[in-house]
Amino acid sequence: MKKLRVGIIGTGMAFEKLHYPAFRELADKYEIVALCDVDRFKAESWAARLGIETRNVYDDYRVMINRTDIDLFDIMVPIEENFEVTRTVAAVAGKPIICEKPLASNLEEAGAHVELPRRYGVPVMIAENYRYNEEIDRIRDLVRSKKVGEILYFIQNRVVNFPEDMLKDKFPAREWRQYPDYYGGVLLDTGVHDMAALRHIFGAVDLIQAFGRRQEKDYSPYSVVTVNMRFKSGVIGTFSFFTAGKEMQRPLTGLRIFGTGGMIYLEERDCGFINLMHNDGTHELIPYRPQRGFYNELLNFYNAAMGRETIAVTPEMEFGDVKMIFDILKSINSETMVCVDREAGYNPVYHPGRQVDREMHPYPM
Repeated sequence: MKKLRVGIIGTGMAFEKLHYPAFRELADKYEIVALCDVDRFKAESWAARLGIETRNVYDDYRVMINRTDIDLFDIMVPIEENFEVTRTVAAVAGKPIICEKPLASNLEEAGAHVELPRRYGVPVMIAENYRYNEEIDRIRDLVRSKKVGEILYFIQNRVVNFPEDMLKDKFPAREWRQYPDYYGGVLLDTGVHDMAALRHIFGAVDLIQAFGRRQEKDYSPYSVVTVNMRFKSGVIGTFSFFTAGKEMQRPLTGLRIFGTGGMIYLEERDCGFINLMHNDGTHELIPYRPQRGFYNELLNFYNAAMGRETIAVTPEMEFGDVKMIFDILKSINSETMVCVDREAGYNPVYHPGRQVDREMHPYPM
């Protein structure tokens, strides 16, 4: 089996907690051969841990991408750098790219990011793990197979205690997240996951109307955001995002989807079971493996490289998720409804080992 040689750009928390464990699990398919970080000491520490010689450690990615013995680059940098670093790698290296979400810090750069695969002829995958998570895939399939009849509406409540998490070994502890150089702060950084999941389940979005409770905090302009949504399928629902507190009740509100024949309920993404309640009083527990998105996205990328699948989450798809966040902010500021997707678009179908329902050629290497 061919191993793909990987150059890592950014050896911070995303690499440590998300990508590296997945690379390690897929060690028969990937080999990390070079590391780059502006903090060279951090990159060298990882090199020692991985048994990589110091000559393969860099503090300037623009030097590393000139190497011809690297098959792909995995980019994990602060959000405001995503587009520029990806564009440079695509233009100079001309090699396949994995880029962390969101694909850019503003809508203009996000639109330009969409053009990179066509402009430079390189495949780009956006590491939006929620679109690869097992529970999201299974809920989508339950909705489309009408396991609880026609879907009428949903409610979702997402709670992130950012102020408390800043003091822990979690992503909010990073200074660039506490004082972001991108509008929306934690709403763009974290809320984009929820938009990706909802769009993965229900498809294209017609209209939204959003409201926000303003706060004077750098990490987010709003402590709470609520959004009324209407999807092109006719499904309506409400999404709430609380950035600065806790939900003390159990079970959590979570994601609740109501159909003519019952209800689908996911308390939280790590609970391991999807609840399926039918109107006749019967109940099913559908198990899934939590936090498999990071593994599944790398498996999808490898299979695309081998010509067996297509990349499931492209910059084009992620653009829709990011635009959703900026449309929410636009709706709050203008106090109006905002039209989101002009067309119904395509509905991605992803399962490891199965071809993606998308008119896009694989990128064999």
